[in-house]
Amino acid sequence: MAPPRLYLDWNATSPMHPAARDAVMRAVDVFGNPNSVHGEGRAARAAIEGARRKIALLSGTDAANVVFTSGATEAANMVLTPDFSMGRTPLKLGRLYHSAVEHLAVREGGRFPKDKTTEIPVTEAGIVDLKALSALLDAHDKSTGLPMVAIMFVNNETGIVQPVEEAGRIVHAHGGLFVVDAVQAAGRLPIEIGRIGADFMIISSHKIGGPKGAGALIARGEALMPKALIRGGGQEKGHRSGTQNSLALIGFGAAAEAALQHLEERNAAIAVLRDRLEAGMRTAAPDVIIHGAGGPRVANTIFFTLPCMKAETGQIAFDLEGVALSAGSACSSGRVGESHVLTAMGRDPKLGALRISLGFSTTEEDVDRAIAAFAKIASRRKLAGEAA
Repeated sequence: MAPPRLYLDWNATSPMHPAARDAVMRAVDVFGNPNSVHGEGRAARAAIEGARRKIALLSGTDAANVVFTSGATEAANMVLTPDFSMGRTPLKLGRLYHSAVEHLAVREGGRFPKDKTTEIPVTEAGIVDLKALSALLDAHDKSTGLPMVAIMFVNNETGIVQPVEEAGRIVHAHGGLFVVDAVQAAGRLPIEIGRIGADFMIISSHKIGGPKGAGALIARGEALMPKALIRGGGQEKGHRSGTQNSLALIGFGAAAEAALQHLEERNAAIAVLRDRLEAGMRTAAPDVIIHGAGGPRVANTIFFTLPCMKAETGQIAFDLEGVALSAGSACSSGRVGESHVLTAMGRDPKLGALRISLGFSTTEEDVDRAIAAFAKIASRRKLAGEAA
């Protein structure tokens, strides 16, 4: 009998956390429309507001500052807009500045016109160039509106942790708004919005063990908000219309609560597993390139290149060995292409790269299985090269 498959693609999506699964199963009978005033509706509303409080606790803010969406992509498109209001007073933003390694949901620019977006370069280590950011903001034409800057907390491919606190100070010194994509940071690092210095933060349910189809835009306060992306019945205080997905949001809240528990201890243990895996990979293939190694990374991510092996070839080879990993981001309709992150870091994107990401249920046995599969695939690559 073949061993069970080994899942090492947690950055793409997390298996459902047991606490979230239990919460969803209990919530199946909470069927009322949360916007109805009868008892069934009030029960659903109470469950959603409980989830909102748990998201707020994870994010270090008040529940009133949490706007639920269908996911991080919608939250990004909601907040990346030139049109804001401060209370009833319109506020115009003139340009969006985003780092060169952002997720495609941010790189697309949301509701900003293409000619009103500017890319911020990163260093060879994949870290946003803060001097370049300062120079760009120094040159910003304030007559067109305030600048908005979007920088991810943790890169989804390399796991590199960006200097968001320093970036936030630079942005605010220039009178701009600062948006942080915290999708890959949630559950792996503290993400209190006030400490980070963000005006808005984006998180996703399925990245932390909750159901797919739920996310949140976290605001620093209630006064400054973007023009609604989805209009209709005025749910979510008018910021995001449409009947809320009660089941997904209740599971999201349970996952957020679990993610906050024992955060430091859990991720310290995952870091030990990652280091063990990297050591085994280097022993099996000394020429392996681990992108971002030595830099500030979250504990769970390894983004690597095996010379003389295409990313798609490696991904298929691992899959045939029963190991699920990915070739960079999994949010591009399943296509395997050149990594814009490698390009931004000055690496040859034609090298290709594969991403291993660990999670709360990963074990030492899983790591040893992954090392064995890696060694087998690396050996085949060498044999193929010798035969050629």
